[in-house]
Amino acid sequence: MRLVFLGTPAFAVPTLERVVEAGHEVLAVVTQPDRPRGRGQHAAPPPVKETALRLGLPVYQPERVRRPEAVEFLAGLAVDAMVVVGYGQIIPQAVIDLAPLGIVNVHASLLPKYRGAGPVQWAILNGETRTGVTTMRIDAGLDTGDMLLKAETEIGAEEDALALGGRLAAMGARLLVETLRGLASGAIVPEKQDSAQATWAPLLKKEDGRIDWSRPAPEIHNRVRGLQPWPGAYTTFRGQTLHIWTAVVSGRGMPAQSCGSGKILSVRPLVVACGSGALELRELQLEGRKRIPAADFANGQRLAENEILGETGA
Repeated sequence: MRLVFLGTPAFAVPTLERVVEAGHEVLAVVTQPDRPRGRGQHAAPPPVKETALRLGLPVYQPERVRRPEAVEFLAGLAVDAMVVVGYGQIIPQAVIDLAPLGIVNVHASLLPKYRGAGPVQWAILNGETRTGVTTMRIDAGLDTGDMLLKAETEIGAEEDALALGGRLAAMGARLLVETLRGLASGAIVPEKQDSAQATWAPLLKKEDGRIDWSRPAPEIHNRVRGLQPWPGAYTTFRGQTLHIWTAVVSGRGMPAQSCGSGKILSVRPLVVACGSGALELRELQLEGRKRIPAADFANGQRLAENEILGETGA
């Protein structure tokens, strides 16, 4: 099949690799322009571009895919279908109309649940125990197109967004190749989404990572797991920002009214009181420092029981 692949992040890389392995002819890989990254703010290529160059595929990086010159470029390729995985821009109708078999998207949720930019993170934040991937045909809406195929999986009790995202990327890659095969043979019957069942997974903001210690311990645990790698779950400690990278729900919780939310109940292990229950902190990072085990943090900071995390309003 003659294809154009549109994608940008690491999540899209397994699908691009699988499409090539399956023997499809990828006429162009469309990805976002190189952006400044790191301390030096040097322009760096997105993961999909790096993969495309490694695979010897032509790369096209328009600032906006809806611009006339970009639409003209894509029209000249005469594709059968297009594949979109995390491209990062709304695909205009002028581009949708170019592909006879449609533009197929891999979305990291069981649509219509978790439409939007952060389906992996919000599934964990909301305490879901199952999720999956859906292939769908792009339409003019945001993740509202007809569904093609689905694959479902459990979310591990301690699994974070990075690990789950990696698993879903691999699942989505396999499902996309199966979807292309079904579209080519006419074996897939598209299914309309029930918008009444839709939920939203908006783009994450920095403030989403702020821990409210008055919340139940399982809810804070989900925040720690779900907000990796960005913005991460964080609080304050002695006036500085403290990131909580890994934690588990502890059995040492006491009601918040008797001990105070955010209060350190134990130093070894490092256990903090929540609104209900308690959280055992495993890996921490004080601003400007390295990520370290909680025991090393406790030793280095000379922690004592009854100190408070979040005392400045975190």
